[in-house]
Amino acid sequence: MAQPDFWNDGQAAQKVIEQTKQLRDKRDHFLHLQDGVENLQVTLSLLQDEADADMQTEFEDELDEMTKSLEQYRLEQLLDEPYDGNNAILEIHPGAGGTESQDWGAMLLRMYTRWASQRGFQVETANYEVGDEAGIKSVTLLVNGHNAYGYLRSEKGVHRLVRISPFDAAGRRHTSFASVDVMPELDDDTDIDINTDDLRVDVFRSSGAGGQHINKTSSAVRITHIPTGIVVSSQAQRSQLQNRQTAMNMLKSKLYQLEEEQKAKKRAEIQGQQLDIGWGSQIRSYVFHPYTLVKDHRTNFETHDGNAVMDGELDPFIDAYLQWKLSQKNPT
Repeated sequence: MAQPDFWNDGQAAQKVIEQTKQLRDKRDHFLHLQDGVENLQVTLSLLQDEADADMQTEFEDELDEMTKSLEQYRLEQLLDEPYDGNNAILEIHPGAGGTESQDWGAMLLRMYTRWASQRGFQVETANYEVGDEAGIKSVTLLVNGHNAYGYLRSEKGVHRLVRISPFDAAGRRHTSFASVDVMPELDDDTDIDINTDDLRVDVFRSSGAGGQHINKTSSAVRITHIPTGIVVSSQAQRSQLQNRQTAMNMLKSKLYQLEEEQKAKKRAEIQGQQLDIGWGSQIRSYVFHPYTLVKDHRTNFETHDGNAVMDGELDPFIDAYLQWKLSQKNPT
C-alpha cells in the first residue's frame, strides 16, 4: 500500500485494502482474546486469595463472554476454502406439495434472515416469488458480510419438515421439503467464460416486496443460460441495468458451482468414491410432531430446541458441519 503506484489500479487497490482490513481484524480479535484471558487469570488469582461475591459475579459474566468469543474465533479458523470469505447467494425452492411446502420455504427464509441479522450481515432480496396462498414459490437472497459463504455453505441441500399442518382442517401431520442452494458471490476477477450468444434476457415487472418502484416499470431481469438451462432473476434494484448486473453475477456463481461439481464428480470416479452432489440429498430434518427434534443427517448433531433453530440459532449446526468437513479432509 505504500508503493507510489498503488492507486494506479483503483479496483486492485480496493481489494488489497479489504484484505488488509480482514487480516487486521483477525489479528485484533486474537489480541483482544489474549488480553481477555490474561485479565480472567488475574481476577481468578484474586478470588483464590480472597472471596468476593461481586467480583465472582463479574468474573463469571466475563468468562461466559470470553468463552463465546473464543468459540467464534475457533469457528472462523475452520473457514479455509477458496471463497469462504465471500458474500453468499442463497436460494430457497419449496418442493412439491403446494401451500405446505411454500409455507415451509417462508419459514426457512425467516430462519436465515434472522441468523444473518444476528451476525451483523446485510441481506438483500434479489428475487422473490410469492406463494399461491401462503409462503413463497422461490426466493434468492444476497447475504453480504465477511465469511458469509463459508458459514452458509453448510446449508446446501434438502431440508425436511414434519409438523401438524396449520392448513389442514383435520389436524393431520404433514411432511414438506425445500431445497436450499448456496453459492459464493464472485468478483470480476474470477475467470468464468460466458458467451453472450448463449444468453436469453427477458425483462418483466417485479412481483415481490421491495419498494415503490415495484410493478411500475419492467426493471426486473431474467437471464437464461441456454447450454445449461440455468435461469437467474433479479428484481432487487431500481434500474434494469443494475438488475442485469446482479443477475449476471448470480449466473457466474452458478456456472462456477456447476464446474466445481463436475470436477468433484470426475475425481470421485477416478478414486472410486460414492459422491452425492446435487439437489437430491436430504441434509436436515425438522420434526415438530409428535416430538421436537432438529437433526443434521451428515454430522448427526441434533437439538430438541426447534424454536431456537427457527429463530436463527444455526451456529451449532454450522460448527458441527465445519468440524465434519475437516475430519473428511484429515481422516484419523
